[in-house]
Amino acid sequence: KSQEAFLERNNEAYRDVLYALELVALQLELQRAAPEDVYPLISRAREMMEKLQFFLESNDRGYVYWIEKRGRGTFLQATPIDVAQMLDRRLFDELDCVVLTSATLAVAGEFEFAKQRLGLRTSRSLVVNSPFDYERQALLYVPQHLPDPRSPAFASAASREIVELLMMSRGRAFVLFTSYTQMRLLYDKVSLEVPYETLLQGTAPRSALLDEFRSTPNAVLFATSSFWQGVDVPGQQLSCVIIDKLPFAVPSDPVVEARSAAIREEGRDPFHEFQVPQAAIALKQGFGRLIRSRNDQGVLALLDNRITKTRYGQVFFDSLPPYGFTIKRDEVEGFLKKV
Repeated sequence: KSQEAFLERNNEAYRDVLYALELVALQLELQRAAPEDVYPLISRAREMMEKLQFFLESNDRGYVYWIEKRGRGTFLQATPIDVAQMLDRRLFDELDCVVLTSATLAVAGEFEFAKQRLGLRTSRSLVVNSPFDYERQALLYVPQHLPDPRSPAFASAASREIVELLMMSRGRAFVLFTSYTQMRLLYDKVSLEVPYETLLQGTAPRSALLDEFRSTPNAVLFATSSFWQGVDVPGQQLSCVIIDKLPFAVPSDPVVEARSAAIREEGRDPFHEFQVPQAAIALKQGFGRLIRSRNDQGVLALLDNRITKTRYGQVFFDSLPPYGFTIKRDEVEGFLKKV
């Protein structure tokens, strides 16, 4: 309905944009002697036309349509609510056999969440045990004295806890956040209190920050979601990973909202069937930055004690490797003295 209303009000301008894109493509095609790098521009102009028409005219209820602003750019997004049918059509129905592998997709030791999301009707699954001795190599610390992460008092208390942990670990840490706002707020508080080099996501390219972290003794990196996966820092240079909150997706995110609504329409519970499993996988990915070899050791600190105080918290524990566990800071200090 919002697309139809927009087109009613702005139809002339919309048609002018489509006409301009078509004109650009035609003019580029007329450049017979044009270099090869012009041809991708022709394809790009026609692709923009198609995507704009899909965004405003398709009315496909299998998609959620939303607008995102990043920096100076404005992006029109059309995201499928359920990818199962698309994967069936383009992948599973096309091949006799498909093998899917991952280090983190099991939730509470099962693949039911992944199967539902991917639309796997018939499949066999296998969870292969890790070669790492997690109980000896890693200690999971969940402080019980911190306020609820949704409380206004959380940021101040969390910053003090992070300072204490960084002093024990002698830096050598990732401090990972679920939001940019929280990252910047706690960076400003903590970086003034610790005697170690502190790096902040956004101040340099991702690869440059990682190189600097690896080459700087006792460095501390403050980062968000892009550092939760695909980052490898083996050895003592990374001996502590601190995560501020259970990584639930923002409920107001258009895609999360649409997928939750679709589950709710089927009479199911989106929180326990979608948000909790997704957060459990994300937490496992974040903690996975620490133990990268048989010789790695360190502390995983989760500052969100809802994991120990709610019924759904057990799903997170059941999804994580069998780390050693403590709620006592002195045990953390003792463990880190050996690392």
